[in-house]
Amino acid sequence: MADSTHPLLTLADTGESEDTPPLVKHLPSLDSTIESVIGNFGWPQFLQAVLVSIAWTLDAQQTFISVFTDAHPTWHCTQLGDESCNSASNICNLPTNSWAWDLPADTSILSEWNLECAASFVSGLPASSFFTGCLVGGLVLSTLADSSLGRKNVLLLSCLMMSLSSLLTMIFSTNIWIYTALKFLCGFFRSAIGTCALVLSSELVGKRWRGQVGVGGFFCFSLGFLSLPAMAYMNRGSSWRSLYLWSSIPGIFYSILVHFFVRESPRWLFVNGREEEAMATLKSIASTHHGSSNWNFSGMCFEQETCNANLYSTLKILAEKKWACRRLSAVSVIAFGAGLVYYGMPLALGNLAFNLYLGVTFNALSELPAALFTFFCIGKLKRKNSILVFTTLSGVCSIMCVLKGKMWTRLQIGLELVSFFSSCTVVNIMLLYTIELFPTCVRNSAMSIAREALVLGGVFGPMLVAVGRKDGFESFGVFGLAIGCCGMFAACLPETRGATLCDTMEEEEHKLQKASCNWVGEF
Repeated sequence: MADSTHPLLTLADTGESEDTPPLVKHLPSLDSTIESVIGNFGWPQFLQAVLVSIAWTLDAQQTFISVFTDAHPTWHCTQLGDESCNSASNICNLPTNSWAWDLPADTSILSEWNLECAASFVSGLPASSFFTGCLVGGLVLSTLADSSLGRKNVLLLSCLMMSLSSLLTMIFSTNIWIYTALKFLCGFFRSAIGTCALVLSSELVGKRWRGQVGVGGFFCFSLGFLSLPAMAYMNRGSSWRSLYLWSSIPGIFYSILVHFFVRESPRWLFVNGREEEAMATLKSIASTHHGSSNWNFSGMCFEQETCNANLYSTLKILAEKKWACRRLSAVSVIAFGAGLVYYGMPLALGNLAFNLYLGVTFNALSELPAALFTFFCIGKLKRKNSILVFTTLSGVCSIMCVLKGKMWTRLQIGLELVSFFSSCTVVNIMLLYTIELFPTCVRNSAMSIAREALVLGGVFGPMLVAVGRKDGFESFGVFGLAIGCCGMFAACLPETRGATLCDTMEEEEHKLQKASCNWVGEF
C-alpha cells in the first residue's frame, strides 16, 4: 500500500537528499501544494469557474419550470347574472358551460388534460416525480464523479441528458402519466449537476477564493430562476410546451462547451493516480504571471482502497467512520428541512392572493441578496451559528404566512420572501459547509447525499402545496415547523471556518486527533 505522505510536487532545483526518510521531511499537503502551483486567482481560473457555474442556470430552469407549466390557471364566469358562479365558487361544482379559462387550455397541463377537479395527489404528482427522479439519480450517479467518470464527465452527461429529456417531455407528453414519467427522467439526470458544478469549480481555484467561486454558482442559479418568469411571461397564452423548448436548447450547446473547454479537477486526477493529466491541468489554470514551469512531478499515490474505489465503496467508507456518519446525518437533516421550504415555497405562490409572475420574480430576486450575503460574509460567518439563525427566521416567517385577516393577507408576500430568502441562505451556507466537512476522496459523494436530502424535501413540497390550496397550514405551517426543527441539528457539527481541506479519510482523522489532543492539553 502506497504511503500517502510522499510529496506531490517538488521544485526542480531542490537540494534535499532523496535518501532522507519521508517522515523526517516537512511535507506539504495536497491543498497547499496545488495552491502553490496555480498561484493567485487569475483569468484562467476565473474563466473555468464561470464556465462550470453556468450549469447552475440550466439546473434552476428545469427545477422550477413546473411553477408555470403545472400552474392552476385562472377562470371566469361565462353567464352574466348567474348568482351561483362567482370568484369564490368551486368550479368542480359548476356546470361546464357556466365558466371558462381566461387563457387557452394548453397554457397549463391542468387545463389541457382537465385536471382541475383531480385529487391533490394527481395534480402534484409531476413535480414530486421530478424530485423523486433527483433522488434516484443521486443514488445512481452520486459516486461516479468520485470514482470512474470524474467531475467534468458527469457534469457533461447530466446537462446533455437533462436537456434531451426536457425535449422529450415537450414532444411525447399526451397525458399526465407520460408527462410524470418524463419528468422523472429529467430529474434523474438533473440530480448531479449542482453537486458536480459546485465541487469542480471549488477544486479549480485556490483556498482563498473557494467560497466566493462556490457562491458564484449560486448567482448563476438565481439568474436561471429569474429568467423563468421572463420566459413564461413572453410565452403567456402559448402552450406550456414552448417553455420546455426554450429552456432545453441552451443545455445542448452548453454540453459542447463543457466537452471542449472545461478542465477536470486536478485534485480528483491526483487522488485517482492520473498525475500527468493533473500536472497539465494545473499548468493550464495557473496564474499567467506565476512561475508554474519551475515545478515538476515527483510522485505521490493515495491509498487505492480508500480513494480509487469502485462505484459505491465511498458510501461504505462514509458509513464505517463514526465521525463521517455523524456529520453526514446532521447535514442531511438540515438539508431536508431547507429543501422543503426552498423547493416548496415557489410552488405555493399560487396559493397566495398575489400575482404569480411577480411572486416568482420576487422569489428569484431574493436569491440574489442571499447569494450576495453569502459571497461577502462567508469568510466571516461561523457556519453553525449562521444555519441556526436563518433556519429559525425562515421557520417563524413561514408559520406567520398562515395567519388570517386583512392585515396579514397584505403582509403574506413579505413574510414569504423573508422565509424564502432565509432558506436560500441556509442552502448556500450548508452546501459550502459540506465541502469543508469531508475530504476530497468522498467529498462529491457526501455533497450528493446532502443534495439528496435537499431534494427529498422537494418530493414532499408539491403534495403539501396541493393540499394547502384550501388551508395554508398544510403548506406554509408545515414548511416553517420542518425547517425550524431540522436546523437545530447544526449544533452537532464542528466549526470549519478557515480550516484546511483534507484529501483522505486518514488525514481528516489525524486532524481530529490533533484537535482533540490540543483541547485536552488546555486543561
